[in-house]
Amino acid sequence: MVEIKTDEALDAMREAGRVVANALGATRSAAAVGVSLIELDEAARAVLAEAGATSPFLGYRPSFAPTPFPAVICASVNDAIVHGIPDGYRLRDGDLVSIDCGARLDGWTGDAAISFIVGTPRPEDVELIDATRRALDAGIAAAVVGNRIGDIGHATGEVARAVGCGMPADFGGHGIGRQMHEDPSVPGRGRPGRGYRLRHGLALAIEPMLMSGGRDAYVTDPDGWTLRTVDGSRAAHIEHTVAVTEEGPRVLTLP
Repeated sequence: MVEIKTDEALDAMREAGRVVANALGATRSAAAVGVSLIELDEAARAVLAEAGATSPFLGYRPSFAPTPFPAVICASVNDAIVHGIPDGYRLRDGDLVSIDCGARLDGWTGDAAISFIVGTPRPEDVELIDATRRALDAGIAAAVVGNRIGDIGHATGEVARAVGCGMPADFGGHGIGRQMHEDPSVPGRGRPGRGYRLRHGLALAIEPMLMSGGRDAYVTDPDGWTLRTVDGSRAAHIEHTVAVTEEGPRVLTLP
């Protein structure tokens, strides 16, 4: 069932989204050569605790997962697309890092992700992150009253295909509100004019994941969580929680 939020609920989600943005900012600031992924998780935990927020990631166990998720961020490096579990891996010069984070505050949830490069950037990684950001921007621009879910997926997918990138089949964005994952699903690729019609008060997490190798297939690590490209190519993931409003898209996960 799709829940349409009141304007007051969207304002509350904006506060949860602000916590998410600050947590992501803290992980980005902490990231440097030699820093472990666990330390990035600790940086995000500190922001959540200071804000009085909890993590919708910690302990989350969807049907595909063999174990509950053990952290407050997903930390995916290089060929990891999404859902990477923070561990003792220490960042190296040139690593492409994607961090996904959520926060629950006063009963409402925000969810966002960033991708960045540690140390010396490779030009192709800079281009991949830029394309992922442009895909997200296109998806947000399509999140207007009267459009349909397929218009968002079409917008993000067109950007990915134009630069020869793949997008993981079966994974994409979602509705969000009281829970991190709500109806409707928001595929990374879609057909324009198809799917649920967008209405004022609909809140969505839009999150393109682009794979530079151009293939849509992925493999899952033995941990049952981490998705990786099948060819070892790099991936980027950028996400915002966005509200559909009569005034246009409202991004809820800004600082």
